Amino acid sequence: MLIKPGPKLSTIKSPADLRDFDTTELVEICDELRQFIVDNVSVYGGHFGASLGVVELTVALHYAFNTPVDQIVWDVGHQAYGHKILTGRANEFHTNRVYKGLSGFPKRSESEYDTFGVGHASTSISAALGMATANHYKGDLRQHIAVIGDGAMTGGLAFEGMNNAGVSNSNLLIVLNDNCMSIDPNVGALKDYLTDITTSKAYNKIRDEIWNILGKFSKFGPNPREIVSKIENSVKTFLLQQSNMFESLNLRYFGPVDGHDVNHLVEIFNDLKNIPGPKILHCITVKGKGYSEAEKDQTLWHAPGKFDKVTGVIHKKDHETPQPPKYQDVFGQSIVELANKNPKIMGITPAMPSGSSMNIMMKALPERTFDVGIAEQHAVTFSAGLSTQGLIPFCNIYSSFMQRAYDQVIHDVCIQNLHVVFCLDRAGLAGADGATHHGCYDIAYMRCLPNMVISAPMNEQELRNLMYSAQLEHNNFPMTIRYPRGQGVMPEWQTKFEEIEIGKGRIIREGSDVAILSFGHIGNYAVEATINLKEEGHDVAHYDLRFAKPLDSELLHEIFNRFDEILTIEDGSLMGGFGSAILEFASDYNYKANIKRLGIPDSIIEHGTQEQLHKECGFDTEGIVAAVKSILAKV
Repeated sequence: MLIKPGPKLSTIKSPADLRDFDTTELVEICDELRQFIVDNVSVYGGHFGASLGVVELTVALHYAFNTPVDQIVWDVGHQAYGHKILTGRANEFHTNRVYKGLSGFPKRSESEYDTFGVGHASTSISAALGMATANHYKGDLRQHIAVIGDGAMTGGLAFEGMNNAGVSNSNLLIVLNDNCMSIDPNVGALKDYLTDITTSKAYNKIRDEIWNILGKFSKFGPNPREIVSKIENSVKTFLLQQSNMFESLNLRYFGPVDGHDVNHLVEIFNDLKNIPGPKILHCITVKGKGYSEAEKDQTLWHAPGKFDKVTGVIHKKDHETPQPPKYQDVFGQSIVELANKNPKIMGITPAMPSGSSMNIMMKALPERTFDVGIAEQHAVTFSAGLSTQGLIPFCNIYSSFMQRAYDQVIHDVCIQNLHVVFCLDRAGLAGADGATHHGCYDIAYMRCLPNMVISAPMNEQELRNLMYSAQLEHNNFPMTIRYPRGQGVMPEWQTKFEEIEIGKGRIIREGSDVAILSFGHIGNYAVEATINLKEEGHDVAHYDLRFAKPLDSELLHEIFNRFDEILTIEDGSLMGGFGSAILEFASDYNYKANIKRLGIPDSIIEHGTQEQLHKECGFDTEGIVAAVKSILAKV
């Protein structure tokens, strides 16, 4: 079903068309854009609240600035649906996040208006500053705008970018989209600081008067503007009882302003274009603006899936039989069970309590659970600090986000051999979020680190047992447990905890023709494949290694002494991954077996359902069956 945009929005094929409208028509265009987003996401799913919250901001930016000559960088990209629609992709928007369709995030290869590929938080300021610096060097006077949410502002990279911008001569405007949310409610001192600014009635009243004076005096040249700026800074310091953090970094601060007043935003942007140097505009918005259910429960409606736009009922699949839980929920329930038995266990997450189900522990044991904001590096080193004092931190981070804290894993955890348990959610191909969110590389980047243990459960029971084993006192070393997005395979999953010996695999099925070695949840495809192959007369063995490091050398010696044909399967990068570990083992011990590897190839995998992407990479059930038949055909 192709959803048609409203009458005005349907005529906008580019921002140039938007700029043909009179400012009096912008409110109506905003209404049509918001409705178009609601109509599409309710039918096709996707991120929701963030884009609704920046409708007016999006329209004002493209109206006031000469995009794509002027360049907008959207932080994270959850907020960029309106941007995509206004930049010629309305008729394709129903393919958003669909296999071979539009990306759910800005993507340079998709549109000239997508100036920087995004998906991880806090990158926009650094990227836009790089663009501004490059164009300043070339004598190009175009404008550069970084749109960053207050949640992303907690990331260290955002502060690094602001710190560098403050000593630059760049033509950079930072637009702070302040809605007190990332996915979950924001935490930390920055959130409190921004709240102080936005709730100071005295400051806001005087700030408005100063802004009016600034506009009246600006026609007389820059000197009166500089004087007014100094006066405003003094007022901020006096009324807020603290210096302005942004202006301490040498960024001209303007705001806060109503982020839903599109005409006022256009006026402000037109004024700011004429003010040189790096500056920041603080906009107050409401996540989910214009859709009441999304405004009430902003976490749930960050990405609700398909829903009834009239009733607000989110569609859920009806099942007659009990369904397996999500791996993240198994983690969330299991860590509470373990923490109730072991007072040393602590939970840490970087701004993903609901996404990782750490919110279950946060509710049950709030004094032992920490949401540190979008700050993965801090999460890891904070965990290391806890460990030095005899506690056992479970640091729960998405695999793709752990990449951002790699130095801390090496320097602060592995070199010191600290007892930190890394639970990497969304490991492997993550689905519709695409390339920026796939957890392809953690096996490879963790496997090369001394002291690090790397494990992956094939099902819910194995996840519980790995978590139990990881917190035992005699396993006092760094350990990674990686598990995928989505459901497991065990409806009855709340099994008794049992210790798994570190580095020990298990036999799933005996056989004589080919040995399949799997690592993690993806081994369930191998179970199906061996059944199908048995029906065709092929006797295939299957081993679940459980650990990519250390490998079960005893089991592998047994396998290599029995089999000449071996197939490895992993939901991870083939370069340096689990299969590579098996090849290294064979080389180290001079085994001559033929080893074929299935996994994620050395290329960027785009978005789609996990099943579609597994098939594309060739390690779904059909791919495994085909690989085994190919091996046997050559024997």
